[in-house]
Amino acid sequence: MDQTLDARQLEELLDEILETEFSYRNTTPPAQSLAALPAAVQHYAIDWVRRVASTNIELGYQYACHAAEVLGHVEREMVEAWILHAMDIYDREGLHRAKLVVEDLDRFIHTRRGWTCGCLLEQSEGVLHGFLQGLSGRRLKLAEAEEAHTDTETLFLPPVIALLDNSKDNFLLYKATIAQLWAQTRFGTFRESNLAALAEQHEAFLTLFHALESLRLETRIERELPGLYRDMQRIAEALEQPRYDENWLALRHELASARCDTRRVLELTDQLLASHAPPPPNPWHGILRPDLAAERLAARIEREKMLLKVRLKELEEEIREQPSKDDARKGFSLKKSDNTEEHDDQEMLEGMELLLDDRPMPLPDEMRDTLSSIMLDLGEIPDDYLEPAGEGEYDPRLFGDDKPDADSAWSGTYHEEGAHLYPEWDFRRKAYRKNWCAARELELPGGDPDFAAATLNKYRGLIKHLRRTFEAMRDEDKRLKRQTDGDEVDLDALVEALADARDGSEMSDRLFTRDHRSERNIAVAFMVDMSGSTKGWINDAERESLILLCEALETLGDRYAIYGFSSITRKRCELYHVKHFEEPYDDQVSARIAAIEAKDYTRMGFAVRHLTKILGGIDARTRVLITLSDGKPDDYDNYRGDYGIEDTRRALIEARRAGVHPYCITIDREARDYLPHLYGPAAWTLIDEVRALPLKVSDIYRRLTT
Repeated sequence: MDQTLDARQLEELLDEILETEFSYRNTTPPAQSLAALPAAVQHYAIDWVRRVASTNIELGYQYACHAAEVLGHVEREMVEAWILHAMDIYDREGLHRAKLVVEDLDRFIHTRRGWTCGCLLEQSEGVLHGFLQGLSGRRLKLAEAEEAHTDTETLFLPPVIALLDNSKDNFLLYKATIAQLWAQTRFGTFRESNLAALAEQHEAFLTLFHALESLRLETRIERELPGLYRDMQRIAEALEQPRYDENWLALRHELASARCDTRRVLELTDQLLASHAPPPPNPWHGILRPDLAAERLAARIEREKMLLKVRLKELEEEIREQPSKDDARKGFSLKKSDNTEEHDDQEMLEGMELLLDDRPMPLPDEMRDTLSSIMLDLGEIPDDYLEPAGEGEYDPRLFGDDKPDADSAWSGTYHEEGAHLYPEWDFRRKAYRKNWCAARELELPGGDPDFAAATLNKYRGLIKHLRRTFEAMRDEDKRLKRQTDGDEVDLDALVEALADARDGSEMSDRLFTRDHRSERNIAVAFMVDMSGSTKGWINDAERESLILLCEALETLGDRYAIYGFSSITRKRCELYHVKHFEEPYDDQVSARIAAIEAKDYTRMGFAVRHLTKILGGIDARTRVLITLSDGKPDDYDNYRGDYGIEDTRRALIEARRAGVHPYCITIDREARDYLPHLYGPAAWTLIDEVRALPLKVSDIYRRLTT
């Protein structure tokens, strides 16, 4: 039974956990508040202080200061949800935002019912994302934040909405919020010409502008999404939102005009600031963040101008393959359709036609998307945007379908643009860090074209033996016993049947054996360690092993894939494509094997999760994940020791639950210290001598799959 701790003992514990020797944190107040709690609650609180401090000591201190008050109001499940949410916010947005979550206890207590009857973004994100992608305009992303807002590329939503009495209506409120934020990007709230005016205004002006602009956008939603608009009105009634007075109804009529844009809203705001107080905001309005929008827009305008010019250059070269005798070339232009005054910018774009030398040109989808985004930001396509790029202006990183520059990981953008995001298990907080690792599949360039031939020549005797062994596996028949018919008598079954007959029992008719040729239905992914420690003999042995293995597997006919992996921190987790499941083994694959080389660190959890996902998409009776490695999990950003081992172990547990059988082949002499904990006692093999790796891998594979 836990012993009750007094204030002095609690203060000593907190001093140790929070490292007060090296800081000015005062642990006396939290210790005194915790001293009034029962023993079990004290130890529970201290355990969570320790967990939170393992993520950030200051965040742990903030939790310690509030723990007694929280535990006095809220059941433990809610406490854990609250503090885990704070740690997730710390992971994504830093210490300042996380401290606000911890300190805003009143708000948490008010919204805690959301964890039971509310709607959670995490659970509804897939459906909400599909709804968002169905809306017109720029393609947008969803992310979590404390308050709803947009930076014109991402819609930020609260992690839970619980204003209404049931999850269905709270889900509709999420949709309404998405529609309102989308409308800001779609109908020009943050257009470049408007942002300069917004940036110079004071808080009262921005509050009134937000109210007027939200009213204008609701009229657009009413036109574009009438069904959702009716749901929004029903939500407002359920929440007893105040109705608009006569003045605001009159303003609504003016704002509903198709000719009314954000510039007109800015003029109205200036006119009405002294006479009109804004009504209470609707719950789907969110907040305005013109600072974030300005930052995103400035970078996007520069990028998309060049992107359009580059694509125009490519289109021009494609169309003008033959030199023209007409020197009076007019270049690119846009022809507007009739009655454009009656349509908004995006509808105008739909009616536009791209001309080259006054001749209509096909408009590829990628170029249409770029033109659409430029129109959203500027309200027009300036003439200088329609000039094709000149020599030296081409930059392949401008294209979304090209691989981004890996070095941008250090600027914080790499993990946002098209990466596979995977969680990571933090054993200290006993919870996942959500979307923590940014993983990318990269293409290995071809290596030494003579490597495969040299390997086959070096091991020519072994190759013949492997092919014969694997051919026998392919053609192998299994002897089925105790069959009702067959080729031979099953002597064991016959003896038992005769004994039964002597005892007066009924004699079994399963007295035969027959051969049965079983169809192999196996998919295997090989996960190859490309960390810096594999440089030299180990790397050579890995590459030779894979060449021999591919030769053997081609004889056997099993489906297999090969990926290398390496990392530098959670932001740059890289998988190197060597062979996909559907690819044949050919010169290109053997050249990629030859290109496998030592790179950076060994963050294993993300690689296991990614290949588990790939294996999950393969229709096979047996799925196996085989790792070739030379050491334990390790990375530059504290992914080492117990942390790396526990995350990898959790990823392997996830793989087994998904029906994947993991196995590790290692040459690490210290493997016995950690591999049984990771893989279990029978799911790993230690090869003591690096040079023996090519000789053993194929034999291990044969034993694993028979």
